[in-house]
Amino acid sequence: MSRIAIIGGHGKVALHLSRILSGEGHDVTSFIRNPDHVADITDTGAEALVLDVEHSTTAELAEALKGHDSVVWSAGAGGGNPARTYAVDRDAAIRSMDAAAEAGIQRYVMVSYIGAATDHGVPADHPFFAYAESKAAADEYLRNTGLDWTVLGPGTLTEEQATGLIETDPAGADTQTSRGNVALVAAAVLELPETIHRTITFKDGTVDVVDALTGE
Repeated sequence: MSRIAIIGGHGKVALHLSRILSGEGHDVTSFIRNPDHVADITDTGAEALVLDVEHSTTAELAEALKGHDSVVWSAGAGGGNPARTYAVDRDAAIRSMDAAAEAGIQRYVMVSYIGAATDHGVPADHPFFAYAESKAAADEYLRNTGLDWTVLGPGTLTEEQATGLIETDPAGADTQTSRGNVALVAAAVLELPETIHRTITFKDGTVDVVDALTGE
């Protein structure tokens, strides 16, 4: 079994993911900023590590990541403050990639969103602009590293029950994706070498997660 670090461990997707991975017997470390959230993490079967990634150096992140086999980035500033969005969703994410390499970790999974791209088209005066810019920059940086990366692009997130059924490369405006299904996809790609160096967009659908990811 693997040692897996989840950065942004108290997010809803991350909590689902840590429960899935711990249930599969993996050794999971969830990085969180708020010590008040430790109990929520341990309830999932993961170990909580309190570390403010926004203000941590690459060296500090690398030290915390040592001994892990893979990293899942599921952190975010939560919007509302552009400066903080750039600091977390872009800058801290990029530092975590450099830290993974420094710590000798090859596997890195980025939880992004379906519209993330350098040509995202979000107007500069739109509240979503800082997030769109940050995710585009972080995803592009990751693709140019030497890491074994996978970028996940789920559609609009919902609280619907996970079904384990998705559709990849969805077209059209309806891209509803349950957070539970995002977690199932993240867990699956960690076990599937054929998802390395792929950007995978998806939504809730009718095909089993593994079959959808492997094209079976």
